[in-house]
Amino acid sequence: MNTVSVVTLAKGRPDHLANVVLGLCRQVQPPAELIVAVMQDQLYVLPEAPFPIRQIVTTGGALPLAAARNAAARTATSDMLVFLDMDCIPAPDLVADYAAGLAELDGLLMGEVMYLPGGATRDGWNFDGFAAVAVRHSDRRGPPPAGIERCNDYRCFWSLNFAMRRATFLAAGGFDERYFGYGGEDTDFGKMLDGKGIAIAWMKGGLAYHQYHRHHMPPIHHLESVVRNAQLFEAKWGYRTMGHWLHAFRLLGLIDDVEGRPIRILRDPDADDLALTGQQSHQPYSNTTTVIRILEERARQRDAGREPGTAGEAQTAQAVA
Repeated sequence: MNTVSVVTLAKGRPDHLANVVLGLCRQVQPPAELIVAVMQDQLYVLPEAPFPIRQIVTTGGALPLAAARNAAARTATSDMLVFLDMDCIPAPDLVADYAAGLAELDGLLMGEVMYLPGGATRDGWNFDGFAAVAVRHSDRRGPPPAGIERCNDYRCFWSLNFAMRRATFLAAGGFDERYFGYGGEDTDFGKMLDGKGIAIAWMKGGLAYHQYHRHHMPPIHHLESVVRNAQLFEAKWGYRTMGHWLHAFRLLGLIDDVEGRPIRILRDPDADDLALTGQQSHQPYSNTTTVIRILEERARQRDAGREPGTAGEAQTAQAVA
């Protein structure tokens, strides 16, 4: 049997990482090891597990996500790699599903992700309880009805929960480590794989449950890194990525992104911006599409000479579509 290493990146949220370990302890096919690329000075205190857990400290700018994934992949010793976000609790079949999928397809496989509301992991948890309350993200497509389905648009790649054969990942060159902070490195990696003819595919199974944490969509709390990484992507590939986020930033008056010249940050996000984009505790995930609809409606009202309405928007912007 080919072995599977699970790799994850971690900064803060120790309870979330502990739940990842507990989820891996309940696998029908346990991983050979867990590699944690730690993006902070202090290592984690983690639950006991029936497999080795190795923590490696990765430094280099704020949130060196690309470098951390590469370092974890190089450290891993198994034939297959499962890349799992530290907020994602793996369902019992996740490792086995990916092992079977990668035996069939030498490419990148993306498993399922369901989102949990706040409080779902308090006072102990079980997978039946998760299944009863978890929801799918309205901005993300679901899995195929069965098996593996090729994705013909590299922009679909999302690093929250995916797997590759280790040799294929390393031969492809891994993530571009010039990206740091939030945004851009996933699309860059997907485009690179597409150019090399390496398949990107959805699969039924490989399910993980995303734990609630406070977030903003669009990610205005990562404004500077999104802008920097969008311009890095443009310099490399000839066009910008993260267009929906940049569109929202422009509607908010945060940036000037006229085509043909560098993006300018006009101001920092304020309390109203944070309220509009912030995820509420009862909402399993944050939602860029809903915020853009509100901002575009505000713009239409201004164009019509009316005062834009804002009452209740902060409470409704992130409602699940």
